[in-house]
Amino acid sequence: MTTAEALLLFALVAIPLTLMPGLDSALVLRTAVVSGRRHAYATALGINAGCLAWGVAAAVGATAVLAASETAYRALTLGGAAYLVWLGGRMLWSSFRPGRYDALPDAAVRSPVPGRAGEERSAWRSFAVGATTNLLNPKVGVFYLATIPQFLPDDVPHLLMGLLLAVEHDIIGMTWLALLIHAAGLARRWLSGRAIARATDRVTGTVLLALGGRIGWNALTGHARAL
Repeated sequence: MTTAEALLLFALVAIPLTLMPGLDSALVLRTAVVSGRRHAYATALGINAGCLAWGVAAAVGATAVLAASETAYRALTLGGAAYLVWLGGRMLWSSFRPGRYDALPDAAVRSPVPGRAGEERSAWRSFAVGATTNLLNPKVGVFYLATIPQFLPDDVPHLLMGLLLAVEHDIIGMTWLALLIHAAGLARRWLSGRAIARATDRVTGTVLLALGGRIGWNALTGHARAL
């Protein structure tokens, strides 16, 4: 298998998985609607930074620990579940606070993730949310561990090839998330406003709470890998 063949075959695996609705897409869409394009791109970059970190770990064999150690996998899974519950609960709690979305005019709600309406925060905060959400998801690491070794040509250093595959996945992912961000931007005049921002926070918060609760329950009951 040549390097070009490996990149092509990996793309055929990564593209459909990227297009499937999931946590990353929901988080970026929520950020685009509630916080604007700048924060949405920062969140997307954070998600891709997390993917790159997992890709490097898989290339050097670090994620083998997750596959071999039930304790390590369960600990990381519980940490990720707790973070999702906290993030979802924060969104829901904020959405019910009086004045949460009334500080700005109805057509200009630009609350950061997951701060207050009208409170300008650095885009690094949104980047951190995206990166943390991805890094605390052990299934991303297991995906890389299961796939990257299958696309490592013998004549290319494994770390270098692992990096190339992770970067390729990042390009695919960023392209898809950029399309979502721009679609949200085109519909901004319908999606912006206090009512839509509140509904978006509540729906996304509920999804994150449900997902975090399910992941945590499966980890505690010994079914984390079956999720």
